[in-house]
Amino acid sequence: MVSGCGPISDYSILSKIDEGTFGIVYRALHKPSSTAVALKQVKSPPGSSGFPTQALREINVLLSLKHPCVLPVSCMVVGEGGGGEPGKVYMVMEVMRTDLKRAVKGLPEVMSQGEAKTVIRQLCDAVSYMHSKWFFHRDLKTANILVHGTGKVCVCDFGLARRYDAPLRGDYTPLVVTLWYRPPELLLGETTYGPAVDIWSLGCIFAELLTLDVLFPGQGEVNQLKRIWDVLGVPTEERWPGFGSLPNSLGATFKGSRANKLRSHFPSNSYSGKTYLNDSGFELLSGMLNVDPKQRIKSEDLMGHRYFREEPKAAEVRWDFERADKVTGYDSD
Repeated sequence: MVSGCGPISDYSILSKIDEGTFGIVYRALHKPSSTAVALKQVKSPPGSSGFPTQALREINVLLSLKHPCVLPVSCMVVGEGGGGEPGKVYMVMEVMRTDLKRAVKGLPEVMSQGEAKTVIRQLCDAVSYMHSKWFFHRDLKTANILVHGTGKVCVCDFGLARRYDAPLRGDYTPLVVTLWYRPPELLLGETTYGPAVDIWSLGCIFAELLTLDVLFPGQGEVNQLKRIWDVLGVPTEERWPGFGSLPNSLGATFKGSRANKLRSHFPSNSYSGKTYLNDSGFELLSGMLNVDPKQRIKSEDLMGHRYFREEPKAAEVRWDFERADKVTGYDSD
């Protein structure tokens, strides 16, 4: 549970780490304990007033989750307001070394399968746990995963997370999940969806770990779909029952091959010089990237997958944090 609020005067802000639409993250020192922490200042969008709904949702979700690979909020801190304005509100969190996007871009060479397995296993564990508590994230991507100096990875930024129900509700917006990690059902306007959207994003992250490149770097929603079809094949009603009745499929004609070419991106051996993935690993990746959300691997089956039991064994990742710190051209995704 998040502890009661404390004063901002207990903290000394050292530097700004990052800034987004709904928050500014600072590196700070908790003076009474001399402990380094991260402070996320809750930021209201321009023109709004009061405490932002996005932050309330994130705090509510984090109150319900406790897992080594889910970044926790240890307490809330309030600063003094002035001129009748409310004081600034901060979430106090564990300080992490960098995010996974920068860490991956900073690697001098592709990961071994054992190294990729170490990272994806932690993420599968975190996602399985979230879903077991009936929450889905709705914006999993490498920029929303943090890497600790020890190599541990943690999922963060739960502002778009929601509790879901069984049977699945039909009133969610499809305008969630950053484009490059957005599943095809959302691109086609589906509003009845659930945890399978996170599984697709997880598959995109798995592929990115293996190649150090984004698998589907689309430019707009139409191009994003084309990039998915180019790799996984244009879907049919046989492969994806109900595909043609989705809002953005009605009256649409999708050109391209129906063949699934994912294996050509991840050959089963390294003789070609490309990133390779053994059969069990490819089975897991394919299960995550099934275009039909009902046929995607279920979160409760992730940790029991044979890929995590078979060779190669998980290996410590050789992160190069100094190189990651120098990454420039942080492309928007």
